[in-house]
Amino acid sequence: MQDWQLFLTCAEFSLPFMSTEAIIDALSHPVAIFLLQLIIIIIAAQLCGLFFKKFGQPPVIGEIIAGIILGPSVIGAIFPAFNAFVFPAASLGNLQLLSQVGLILFMFVIGMELDLNIIKKKAKSAILISNISIIVPYGLGVGLAFYLKDDYLPAGIPFYAFCLFIGIAMSITAFPVLARIIKDKKLTQTRAGNIAIVSAAINDIAGWCILAVVIALAKAGSIGNSLYTIVFAVAYVLVMLFVIRPLLKTMSTQKTTDEDVKRSTIAIIFIVLLLSAYTAEVIGIHALFGAFMAGVIMPLEWDFRKLIINKIEDVALVLLLPIFFIFTGLRTQIGLLNEPALWGMCGIITFVAILGKFGGSVFAARIAGENMHDSLTVGALMNTRGLMELIILNIGYDLGILNPQVFAMMVIMALVTTFMTSPLLNLFNKIYGKVNT
Repeated sequence: MQDWQLFLTCAEFSLPFMSTEAIIDALSHPVAIFLLQLIIIIIAAQLCGLFFKKFGQPPVIGEIIAGIILGPSVIGAIFPAFNAFVFPAASLGNLQLLSQVGLILFMFVIGMELDLNIIKKKAKSAILISNISIIVPYGLGVGLAFYLKDDYLPAGIPFYAFCLFIGIAMSITAFPVLARIIKDKKLTQTRAGNIAIVSAAINDIAGWCILAVVIALAKAGSIGNSLYTIVFAVAYVLVMLFVIRPLLKTMSTQKTTDEDVKRSTIAIIFIVLLLSAYTAEVIGIHALFGAFMAGVIMPLEWDFRKLIINKIEDVALVLLLPIFFIFTGLRTQIGLLNEPALWGMCGIITFVAILGKFGGSVFAARIAGENMHDSLTVGALMNTRGLMELIILNIGYDLGILNPQVFAMMVIMALVTTFMTSPLLNLFNKIYGKVNT
């Protein structure tokens, strides 16, 4: 009998008409385990999210921390019997699949939240910042990959795939977290806030396109084979933009109240979403890119998008995304960083990430003619990685590009760069005599 089974024998005292074996069978049934996991995940995510929100941090930080606490790094190390019972290895596949459904819905919402009209209007003032804030950290990431390859390049993974992936991991910005920080800090009407949100939107589009190429290279196994994937990917994007998008345009003429939007319309939207994700996955550029693309091509009328977002967002954010955070925490083994040299490497990765994204964005903003306060504000906001970074890291882990040690280091980097955003904004406001909110 395993340790967690011994732990359960105490239940026999409270349920005298059931044998220990019957109690264990009932409690360890796959459906019972799955429901217990969902209960624990939602409670832990909400409590940790509220806790960090009280300190001016985005709730996503708390949700990520909740995942790490429930994983092998904390509870798994202190109470292995509990961890083995609630999150047995056999159940993790189900959690991963459900988390992918949540990510598909989330990326669809992110695509819909991108207001392309705003991007077009402000692209000239933001395009320089967006480009430099990708190029500089990407270049530093490529350099970092050369430094890491001798000790951390997984066997069987081409170096170019590892190199390109580290570059994109260094250059991503968490558009949804950044948008929520801008709203919480009342920066939506400021020049710095507008520049940051548009730059991040352009950054997201470019970043996911680059990531699609990197995934194609990694899955194909060679640059030659990846060309077929890239050709199909380009054809897929063109079909989405110039065939599917015009067909969906007619939906935007409908009234946008819950009563008026027919179930058939919602069904069509979900079919487009799932077909787009399926096509992207089959092509080899990942289902999440397909979900993101499906959101981008939805009719541009904001009222229509907002209605669909409201129908999807609550389920995705409250139920499904926390599963992704916990799944990420379950595979994040901070205990693997058991030597000072490994923590030193983690520090180097974090430093390179901050230097590239924060430094590159500040530099670009100054070149674009922004004052120092606005430049620093844009830099702090663009340095926010959050959920988008975790999504990319999990893709790299699943593809075998990142080993468990580098994955843990990168998760820590994502936490640090997201956590520092609010304190930096408050610091810059204090230095330059702005009003903190």
